[in-house]
Amino acid sequence: MTIEAILKEDIKKAILKNFEVVADDIILQPTKKEFEGFYTFVTFSLSKAARRAPAEIGQIIGADLQENSSVVSHFNVVQGFLNLSLSDVTWRNLFSDIESAPVFGTFPSNGQSVMVEFSSPNTNKPLHLGHLRNNFLGDSLSRILKASGYDVIKTCLVNDRGIHICKSMLAYRELGNGETPESSGLKGDHLAGKYYVQFDKEYKAQIKQLVAEGLTEEVAGKKAPWMLEAQRLLVLWENGDKETVDLWNKMNGWVYDGFRQTYDKIGVSFDKTYYESNTYLLGKDIIEEGLQNGVFFKKEDNSVWIDLKEEGLDEKLVLRSDGTSVYITQDLGTTELKNSDFHNNRYLWVVGNEQDYHFKVLFAILKRLGRTYAEGCYHISYGMVDLPSGKMKSREGTVVDADELVSQMIQTAATRTQELGKIDDFQSEEAVRLYDQLALGALKYFLLKVDPKKRMLFNPEESIDFQGHTGPFIQYTYARIRSIIRKAEQAELAGSIPSETYEMHAAERELIFALSQYPNRVAAAANEFAPSVISLYAFELAKTYNQFYAEVSIFSDPNPEAVKFRIALSKVVSETIHHALELLGIEVPERM
Repeated sequence: MTIEAILKEDIKKAILKNFEVVADDIILQPTKKEFEGFYTFVTFSLSKAARRAPAEIGQIIGADLQENSSVVSHFNVVQGFLNLSLSDVTWRNLFSDIESAPVFGTFPSNGQSVMVEFSSPNTNKPLHLGHLRNNFLGDSLSRILKASGYDVIKTCLVNDRGIHICKSMLAYRELGNGETPESSGLKGDHLAGKYYVQFDKEYKAQIKQLVAEGLTEEVAGKKAPWMLEAQRLLVLWENGDKETVDLWNKMNGWVYDGFRQTYDKIGVSFDKTYYESNTYLLGKDIIEEGLQNGVFFKKEDNSVWIDLKEEGLDEKLVLRSDGTSVYITQDLGTTELKNSDFHNNRYLWVVGNEQDYHFKVLFAILKRLGRTYAEGCYHISYGMVDLPSGKMKSREGTVVDADELVSQMIQTAATRTQELGKIDDFQSEEAVRLYDQLALGALKYFLLKVDPKKRMLFNPEESIDFQGHTGPFIQYTYARIRSIIRKAEQAELAGSIPSETYEMHAAERELIFALSQYPNRVAAAANEFAPSVISLYAFELAKTYNQFYAEVSIFSDPNPEAVKFRIALSKVVSETIHHALELLGIEVPERM
């Protein structure tokens, strides 16, 4: 049993014995830092049944626990808050359990499977800062869920068709002059994005010209030659025109190669990739099924709708009057395909909060259709990312390019590290590796430490600080501990569990308590779909270790038992930090 489980059982017994009250749901919380103790039990809810004041109840239960519990050493009561301290033997045994765990913080298989879909890029432009938050959230959630016992499938749905793709194709056909990634020196996704911007410039110029000729801006937007030609290209593509499909394949091939380079750089991968070009026609059979079952209805123009007012939504179009699909039609078909492929217990979509309504509609329709997997569908909604200034905006003036941002972060990491003079003895290859780890650690941690639902401000300079609530601070703490472990190995000092008579320092107890909370945080992060829970834990553990490091001597203590125990304690802390950052997709440097 865990410490918490033992305490809860002992508190139940004390309540029953002293007040003849059966307490089924005992809730413990960590004691506030300003009070002595590690676990707090709130007694206010017992006052009516026990017919005693909350503080008196706390005194009676505390005295009972101090006398009869195998884990409580002493207690204090602050109004209705019973704060409990644990015996050193309990701390010793708890640490022994932590140290001997195969992979501390990882749960056995729960027999459940989950699919996490994230990234969802368009093939007309490179990944940007918003994609980075999406990718880091999806990747971290996948790692956390796996650590929690789920079998995880990571998927990506690539938006590789549609009018936006045809815009890039048209601009390249008219202005490209055979340019390639090799001839231009650009990554393939950047090259496609360049022509998407070129289309926009030419399109706006054409609108301006038509407006000057007397058309309204709305009509000019529809009649601009390039818009008409882009729409014609889309029809040609859908009809399988060889020349159009060949151009589409060529440009998408460039983009996929560019995406692969970015994904490799940021450490993100997928088990399965779906392509909209293969799935956009799916869903029509589902609409027909729903029509026959009365889930959908037709209007006079033959368009198909669903009435979701009972769900607090609205009427939603699911098939146009000409029989063509809308986006929700495709999503219904793609979701059915994913379930057919993998039969997961849960399906998660990591998509920005601008699509909140879309997913409410999707899940409501799936439930109306009687799909059993609908109850396991979740939208992991997240807020947009803002910047404090426009300095890192790309030539388009609206998007922060992911590749450019990562490169700038690496350069900043190099400059900061060199200024501190901490790596003078590093080989060039080791230094380059360190800069990458610090840059991506800073970037990932900053984007993951905020609750996903919140809109956030990304400050590159703040993110890479070696002090404060940042990834590099935690990475530096890990490297410091690894240095201690190497020193112990060189001195042939092995860590060990202390004897039952060992009197612990308060900083040692604090550190063991911080370690003991890790499995709870992993479970909470999985249940709440929130990597920010792990981010905060890693920071708290690093802070607690640094306080421990400041308060006790590791190698100079005259007690050999203390030295060996602190080495063992340091080693487990380093392993736990390593594992926590791994769940965030962050690598740790062995030295820095």
